Amino acid sequence: MKHMPVSSKGLLTAGAMLALLGSVGPSTALADPDFTIDLPAGLACANFDLRIEGTVNPNRVYREFYDKSGNLVRYISAGKGNELTVINLFTGARMILKANGSVEKTHINPDGTRTSMAMGHNLIIFFPSDNPPGPSTTLYVGRVVWTVDTSGVWTLVSTAGDSTDICAELE
Repeated sequence: MKHMPVSSKGLLTAGAMLALLGSVGPSTALADPDFTIDLPAGLACANFDLRIEGTVNPNRVYREFYDKSGNLVRYISAGKGNELTVINLFTGARMILKANGSVEKTHINPDGTRTSMAMGHNLIIFFPSDNPPGPSTTLYVGRVVWTVDTSGVWTLVSTAGDSTDICAELE
């Protein structure tokens, strides 16, 4: 099992934006079939260190699309996602999130920003530097739209469907 302490949004953006339940992004650090990510208190949950253990679904479909100049302009990831266990490292409380179907579509805008839409089951973490500011770890079942600016700051645009505050569930 690959163990990854996380101290910056960069790994999360490249690795899965932590819509982990649904998708794994392009050049991912989560290529191993099993992974563990530790997030210190104040980054994903306010009052405790959060661990995410998971298994990547090797059958998930990932496709890239390029313009006539050969520039990546969008990508899509679809299919059954990753089974995850989220753990409060202070109390040991845990929650298993079964793998379900999801689709993530990301458009790379001309200014270098990205706009993503995820549908299905997706675990998304907002850090204190994001908008709205975290720490927050939320399971969305439905549709979520967000942007990522060129410095890696995420902005939540819209949600539809159900959401579960994972930090509150694990306290």
